[in-house]
Amino acid sequence: QVQLVESGGGLVQAGGSLRLSCEASGRTFSSYLMGWFRQTPGKEREFVAAVNWNDGSTRYADSVKGRFTISRDNAKNTVYLEMNSLIPEDTAVYYCAAHFRGTIVRATSENRYDYWGQGTQVTVSS
Repeated sequence: QVQLVESGGGLVQAGGSLRLSCEASGRTFSSYLMGWFRQTPGKEREFVAAVNWNDGSTRYADSVKGRFTISRDNAKNTVYLEMNSLIPEDTAVYYCAAHFRGTIVRATSENRYDYWGQGTQVTVSS
């Protein structure tokens, strides 16, 4: 069992930055592909970014490429999402998720993930 706890959300002006963190319980964090998804009311949850468990490779949604950076610190059981040049369209609840020994190729599919956090709200004002 893995528990995920996100933090770092908040209110920021357009053009600003936020860093989200997701801390995982358990001793096998390094064996999980970690992803970030987001969801706005009335819409389906969408993939944002993922970082692989074995080689650290990453994948991003086109909408955030060049603005967001995902990283992980296995010693701290934590995955981060650095968000820069935020725009109002980035407003959403952000969720982190864990997929045991997942592959980066399939990282965009939420059905692949085994565990989810409770989410953290990010609001970008114009």
